[in-house]
Amino acid sequence: MPTLTIVQERNQQTSSSATSSKVPAFKMVSPAIALAFIPFLITLIIRYRHYFLLFYRAVLVRKFQDHLTGIPREERAFQYVITHAIPGDPQHVLNTFDQYCYHCEHLGNIGPHKGKILDRLIYENAPLNVLELGTYCGYATIIIAQALPLGARLYTVDANPRKASVAEKVIRLAGFDDDTVELLVGPSDEIIPQLKDKHGVQKLDFVFMDHGKRHYLRDLQLLEEVGLFQEGTIILADNVLFPGAPHFLQYVKSSGKYQCKMHRGSLEYFRYIRDGMAELTYTKLL
Repeated sequence: MPTLTIVQERNQQTSSSATSSKVPAFKMVSPAIALAFIPFLITLIIRYRHYFLLFYRAVLVRKFQDHLTGIPREERAFQYVITHAIPGDPQHVLNTFDQYCYHCEHLGNIGPHKGKILDRLIYENAPLNVLELGTYCGYATIIIAQALPLGARLYTVDANPRKASVAEKVIRLAGFDDDTVELLVGPSDEIIPQLKDKHGVQKLDFVFMDHGKRHYLRDLQLLEEVGLFQEGTIILADNVLFPGAPHFLQYVKSSGKYQCKMHRGSLEYFRYIRDGMAELTYTKLL
């Protein structure tokens, strides 16, 4: 028994000494690993600081303001616009939106810089039948409507009734009535097949895409299938680089149906985040 007791005591001493020898090593390794990651984390933050800022302004600020005010971001923007914009002045309405987006909250409008490209294309091509997919707050709708030739008509589609309600008020505030701009509320893949029979649209001269990026390819192919494109129809798709629409771009470049031109620029209201718009010209009749 004394021998067994001595062995047990020695085993306990060995075990405790081994444990005590491991603890300092563990404590020494953890800070070393943490210190090794600090330069990496600093580099990551510096490199992607503009994306972190976008997340802060577009997500965190929105959630805080939603909780604080009890109304959605788009309605807050409209309250600002109706307070500061001049009714019936489309450009002043756009400028007021820009002020809100730069100084208050981020909105997913096309913005002033890419808006100039859209405005120029409408002026140069003078389309009579225009389709906008993704009305949102009505910002791009106003750009298109004020550049349309006399007698032209814009059909703008949004799947979200709440956002469409805000857009309706913004469009009318800018001075455009139902004869120029018709707002259609519902999923784009349900409304596109109805354009011919229900709304009398035989062919489209211009299409502006700024809705869900994952729907770009689906809706482009749907527009082809229902025969709304004609030779020379122009399609302008926003945000094809960020957040991006890779399958859409792959299709238009490989299908042989389109001439494609990329307008490179930056994300709306964030000039250091690269983005672009794809300008397509339909060349093949189905």
